[in-house]
Amino acid sequence: MKIAVLAVQGAFAEHEQMLEELGVEHFEIRRKEDLDRNFDGLILPGGESTVQGKLLKELDLYEELKKRIEGGLPVFGTCAGLILLAGELSNDTGVGFGTLPVVVRRNAYGRQLGSFTVEEEVRGVGKIPMVFIRAPYIEEAFEGAEVIAATGGNIVGVRCGNQVGISFHPEVTGNTDMHRYFVEMVRESIS
Repeated sequence: MKIAVLAVQGAFAEHEQMLEELGVEHFEIRRKEDLDRNFDGLILPGGESTVQGKLLKELDLYEELKKRIEGGLPVFGTCAGLILLAGELSNDTGVGFGTLPVVVRRNAYGRQLGSFTVEEEVRGVGKIPMVFIRAPYIEEAFEGAEVIAATGGNIVGVRCGNQVGISFHPEVTGNTDMHRYFVEMVRESIS
């Protein structure tokens, strides 16, 4: 099993560290040639979703990754990664891949000063620390999108088939449970 991490901007190194801790082979996607390598899953990290979306198109990565996600490639989007997967944004006209049947609100908790940490239950994972940094939340989840996490009355995690999108940053907590959940999802998809 090999997992690719989108590494054009954002917290990709932290996700790679989590995969290292789990002993999972991985590599970075930075340019179109990287898509020639075989990979069984994809992580879309937190960061700046507008910049990531722009770079995906400028680097000619967008169409091929979108096609693979639509084809069932397991994908794990955190924070900006969730925004890239969202079918619709309630407070922005931009759309990323648009493959996850949810409506997402960007920067829903306000600016950097509105960042916070909680411990909540994630269905299929257990209770874990959740770090929210200029985070979005999910305003609406449509048919096929199972809500797997919520806090303060807001949806902060969904799974739809082989796509997982979360509002928080598990890669900065030192807790590998969310990454283990994704790795198991990838393992099931290739078995």
